[in-house]
Amino acid sequence: MADLDDLLEGTNFTAGAAAREGFHLKGQAGQDWGMKARLSRIFDPRDGNTVMLAFDHGYFQGPTSGLERLDRSIVPLVPQADALMCTRGALRTTIPADNGKGIVLRASGGPSVLTDLSNEEIAVSIDDAVRLDAAALAVQVFVGAENETKSIKNMTTLVDQGQAAGIPVLAVTAVGKDMVRDARYFRLATRMSAELGAAFVKTYYVEEGFETITSACPVPIVIAGGKKVSEPEALRVAYRAMQEGAAGVDMGRNVFQSEHPAAMLSAVRGVVHDGLTPEEAFDLYQTLAN
Repeated sequence: MADLDDLLEGTNFTAGAAAREGFHLKGQAGQDWGMKARLSRIFDPRDGNTVMLAFDHGYFQGPTSGLERLDRSIVPLVPQADALMCTRGALRTTIPADNGKGIVLRASGGPSVLTDLSNEEIAVSIDDAVRLDAAALAVQVFVGAENETKSIKNMTTLVDQGQAAGIPVLAVTAVGKDMVRDARYFRLATRMSAELGAAFVKTYYVEEGFETITSACPVPIVIAGGKKVSEPEALRVAYRAMQEGAAGVDMGRNVFQSEHPAAMLSAVRGVVHDGLTPEEAFDLYQTLAN
């Protein structure tokens, strides 16, 4: 076991993109053809970025505001997303099979908001993921929580199964209500996930030191949209994250709970794929909303 008595926090997080080595995603050049093909259905090969639409909240929250009727709120937005993050139940019951988007399939679950969320299990077999033609499997990782080791084991089990089937794994860094959401914590959670086999990681944006998180993580990072904020604020966060090394965003509530969801998703695309500033993206939002 490593000696922790003189453990020193890293300080050299020199910015700068890593070489892509013939593939458009950081750290994935050595993957098999099938893995690369699936990742290319999530991350646009033209710029290596992604706009994911997250609507998997019901797996532990139930019918969240804005997701009461997926057929009404989500299906009309599908064409504007690069990838969809959802459960297999939502996929089979509601999402058209000819949607053409990469499916990031929620593969962990178990507890509801009424219990300890870190006590998750693997909730989807690799065989069913193959049947659903999943482009990736998403699993929650609870670093620092009571069930940390169990959640990491869930991830590594899926990584092993996914490697055999050519399906990458997305590690989603969950943060307990009593944890500090700072760059040091997210450097730990994202680096652990990447080192243990995740092909890409979803985490939260932090105002100070986010570039150290993306720099220290050897695989792409996608930011979570988080709680609903104003449209200008959500676009500002997306812009700053992209400027500081993120490879995309996975927005849910800041899209489907917006007053004009389609306009908001277009504005987010403008930031991620077209390099729009927050002000330019909000102008686009207002134009499309009107």
